[in-house]
Amino acid sequence: MNLVERVRARFARPPEPVRAALAADPDERVLAWGERVDGDWTVATSRGLRVVPADATDPAELPLLPWHEIATARWAAAGSGGTFTVVPLTEVEPGVQARLAPQRHVLRDAGDLPPALRDRVDRTVVTSQRHPLPTGGAVLLVARRVPGQAAREWTVVFDEDADREDPAARQVARERLAAAVDADDPSH
Repeated sequence: MNLVERVRARFARPPEPVRAALAADPDERVLAWGERVDGDWTVATSRGLRVVPADATDPAELPLLPWHEIATARWAAAGSGGTFTVVPLTEVEPGVQARLAPQRHVLRDAGDLPPALRDRVDRTVVTSQRHPLPTGGAVLLVARRVPGQAAREWTVVFDEDADREDPAARQVARERLAAAVDADDPSH
């Protein structure tokens, strides 16, 4: 993309279906969008990632994946488009998150979506630490910035090959999390 195309893209307005679908919330800004091969739009907003159907009529029906609930987002470029594979997180108990099935976003035209998505997810992560478990696998401790919260939110994410139900693994995860939270506390 040459300089003129980059400037034009930078100041382009979102497509009409995206503007119309997200107009109900004046506090939610559209940051970037990509046209999907199915005719819908994958949209990065100030609140998170959304899929906007080409025929969207009710903004309340547009699911939101908040930035701090994205474990990973991998981009594979193909011409002006490509594929995002996004792995969402869900809370399975207080302080413990699990990875959900990956979501694929196949884009005909990615626009500025890849750098916007990467920037927003990266900005939520303050620090992360991986710790092996005695029974195999590992846990990832992650401190994230969550909108509307002053304090960082620490969570534990068990690897797929780790047994989250094993008492020894849970004990190690609790101890590591407590140590990380304690070390992060500025009053100590």
